[in-house]
Amino acid sequence: MIQRFCNHYGDDTCSSCVVAGDYIFLAHHGGGQEVNDLAYQTRATLVAVADTLAKAGASLSDVVQLTYYIRSTEDFRKGADVFREFFGTDAPARMTVVTEFVGKNCLCQIDGIAYKPATKAE
Repeated sequence: MIQRFCNHYGDDTCSSCVVAGDYIFLAHHGGGQEVNDLAYQTRATLVAVADTLAKAGASLSDVVQLTYYIRSTEDFRKGADVFREFFGTDAPARMTVVTEFVGKNCLCQIDGIAYKPATKAE
């Protein structure tokens, strides 16, 4: 079974996540773009990811892989350190990519995959 969740930013051409069996595929998430600070935006983005996962019946502890997109390599450590606040020492696999964004205030975005086995009826 495949279940698509409405997006969170007004673009009906992209779901915020798609649940396919036990996997949750997260589309690009962002947040906090009202503040020009990568750590702030990373926190807001991870909160947005957590909110989407909750709607799909999962949490950040179910995340197995994330791709972290940032605008500047100079900010890498500042943003990467925020992941420890959310994941502690149980961090998912992560890839960081430096890129430009359509939104001029956007400093980061995150997408990823979570694994949440369906509960079996007894």
